[in-house]
Amino acid sequence: MDLAIAGKSALITGASLGIGKATAEELAHEGVNLALVARNKDRLDAFADSLRVQGGPQIVAISADLYNSADVTRAIADANAALGQIDILINNAASTPAGGLGDLADDVWQKSFDLKLMGYARCARALLPGMYERKWGRVVNVVGLGAYQANPRYVAGGAINAACLALTKSLAKEAAQHQVSVNAVNPAPVDTPRWRQLLEQRAKLSGRPVEEEEKISVSGVPMGRPARADEVASLIVYLCSQQAGYISGALINIDGASSFGF
Repeated sequence: MDLAIAGKSALITGASLGIGKATAEELAHEGVNLALVARNKDRLDAFADSLRVQGGPQIVAISADLYNSADVTRAIADANAALGQIDILINNAASTPAGGLGDLADDVWQKSFDLKLMGYARCARALLPGMYERKWGRVVNVVGLGAYQANPRYVAGGAINAACLALTKSLAKEAAQHQVSVNAVNPAPVDTPRWRQLLEQRAKLSGRPVEEEEKISVSGVPMGRPARADEVASLIVYLCSQQAGYISGALINIDGASSFGF
């Protein structure tokens, strides 16, 4: 299927690892120019170089910490300067730690809130006006199934994810009149470095081996395994396509049939 987005430009946050990296690879394959944003400059530059050697679309790497509003402003400005305009926004950066209410201090909550919810909101606020003016645009927020499934061992992540879904629905209603779509993708466990980090955090809190935490995490997934990053990326990229233009305000679970049960 020709997704008809070759020549468009996308900004991807959290682009150097996991879902963000897999999404960048698929969008590059579709001929989409990319502004890759992540905190780790060395890792980001190495990934950008690996895409460039394949030829094709323009790739720009922008090291920024979206926890900081000034970094968001700079990253958006650098992306627009390099690519001319941004047609597609993939909000993916997040690092909310595992833990219950008593495990997480106020500053941890605040940093997680600023990075994910406010990071997503700031990027959308900066880029949506241009999409509105051009009457074309795609925003995909990578959120998480924890928004629906309360987990006392991931209390901050679940609360912030729920807020991200409300943000998605609100933006979708506003953007629709401008022919711009806004959707959210909610993965269950995905085998990424981020998921491995969460397993280690949960193991430390529970005193159980990491292997046992992994079994618990996928115990309610009927497919019996976490998703691969490329499986999530394929859904994200389709939502960016010309064919998906009438899909907006959708909160799509990608979870191996585990919704409301794992």
